[in-house]
Amino acid sequence: MIVTGFHAVRRHQVCKRRGEGIAYMAEYVSRRTTLRNAVLGLFLSLLPPGITAQAQEAGGTLRMAQTGFRHLNPAIQSGGGTGVPGAQIFAGLIELDANNQPQPYLAERWTVSPDALRYTFHLVEGARFHDGTPVTSEDVAFSVATVRQYHTFGRSTMGPVERVETPDPRTAVFVLNAPHPALLMALAPQLMPIIPKHVYSTEPILTHPANLKAIGSGPFRVVEVKPGELVILERNKDFFRKGRPLLDRIVSRVVEDPASLVLQLESGELDFVPAGVRYRDLNRLKANKNLVVARTRVGLGAVNYLEFNLRKPPFNDIRVRRAIAHAIDKPTIVKNLHGGWSKVADGPIHPDTLYASKTVNTYPYDLEKAKKLLDEAGFPVGPNGKRFSVTLDAPPFYPDGLALVADFLKPQLARIGIDVERRPTPDFATWAKRISNYEYDLTMNSAWNYPDPLIGVHRLYTCANQTKGVIWSNTQGYCNERADAALAAATREMDPAKRAADYEAWQKIITEDLPFVFTTTEEFYAIYSTRVKGVSHNAFSDLQPMDAVYFAK
Repeated sequence: MIVTGFHAVRRHQVCKRRGEGIAYMAEYVSRRTTLRNAVLGLFLSLLPPGITAQAQEAGGTLRMAQTGFRHLNPAIQSGGGTGVPGAQIFAGLIELDANNQPQPYLAERWTVSPDALRYTFHLVEGARFHDGTPVTSEDVAFSVATVRQYHTFGRSTMGPVERVETPDPRTAVFVLNAPHPALLMALAPQLMPIIPKHVYSTEPILTHPANLKAIGSGPFRVVEVKPGELVILERNKDFFRKGRPLLDRIVSRVVEDPASLVLQLESGELDFVPAGVRYRDLNRLKANKNLVVARTRVGLGAVNYLEFNLRKPPFNDIRVRRAIAHAIDKPTIVKNLHGGWSKVADGPIHPDTLYASKTVNTYPYDLEKAKKLLDEAGFPVGPNGKRFSVTLDAPPFYPDGLALVADFLKPQLARIGIDVERRPTPDFATWAKRISNYEYDLTMNSAWNYPDPLIGVHRLYTCANQTKGVIWSNTQGYCNERADAALAAATREMDPAKRAADYEAWQKIITEDLPFVFTTTEEFYAIYSTRVKGVSHNAFSDLQPMDAVYFAK
């Protein structure tokens, strides 16, 4: 089968030694998937009608909650607010199975050349966009170009793709200028949605009205959108997967108050909350016999951090950044604020994911050392007991991992003479605008590694990815050519040991320079009604198509 990351590289090397080439792997998974589906179809056809109906009961409206969003086009916007509805609206070339391995979606099969520089994708027959226009290889080429130019990590995920050839409407050939160890993983709907060229090429895409009234080829189509309030999706009756989706509608409301999430779940007003519930409420919800609490988005590897605006003094002084790092008591945050649900984070890669280094530079809690560093940096304590004043922002998502930690830092940093003003954040859009336009001093933030660091990590640190107005890019203004070189090496390295060495060297540089102070991991838990079935718990979970979700009677 096709695998990615460390295991993909090992399989690639084994296949080369045996003279089989990677193409065999792709053809094998396609044949295996076809056989599996045929066997499953035969099995279901032999079941009594009542059992089949109970297993996949069609119809119903799924009422869910999500964080705020600015639009619904994941080709140009990262994050769950856009990604959850976006993965229902847009299809991708592949999707991930329960083991996080790529499986056919818009691409019914693919082959990879022995040198891993040509990926040939064959599109499924009959796929159409919601306006009835067929999906073609031209749309694939246009989507790749769009993601590469406008997405926060488009340069890292699609940069090695030199061009997309379109020999016929159902064949797209990715021609790479260097091997790409995470390419297949980067083609999931959340990361590489196939958007219609005939719609999005008509005017500048960043302000295109179709970013809200989005048109894709996924299982659900847009009915109504109210930014900051709700998204209503309905079943795409012409979806190329026959019999899917099983739900009639998805009504997704923006609920940013975590207390309201709990109350609406308990009252039955919400059927599904993919993320955003406070750690402190999980035990209470687990005790509710009508609800399921499941760890989800496994493999996304979210890391929380305090972000400095390096364009502003005093944060352009490394001594100030290190002083603040020494003033943050991470174990207390995990134990007392998070009830042990999170973990201490000391580096840019989630400690439980691939390529996390155990040799990063750390900054143990030490207030006296923090004070000494501030003295050395030229910030003595003034007559009022303060060294300087700063504003600290926090987004509305991940309330325990971000806003609660920001509240904790206000008195904590006061102990070393830093006066912190906690600036109110009314909604996600306000926060994103402030941070992406560099109108801040400090902010709590969080980023997903995704299943491979190339996808989610590189975008935050490369010198070239400072794109004003784009959140989850290099908003802090960090640039180190040595760090860039290490990431560039890891981007094209297929040998897992050498790639791990590249990432280890890079993590040492980052934890020495400290563009961020990493605080804790962010662990995701989905809470949903026991009547809701078919929820995926893979790396992307609700950021994948929910065409198999249904209500049990």
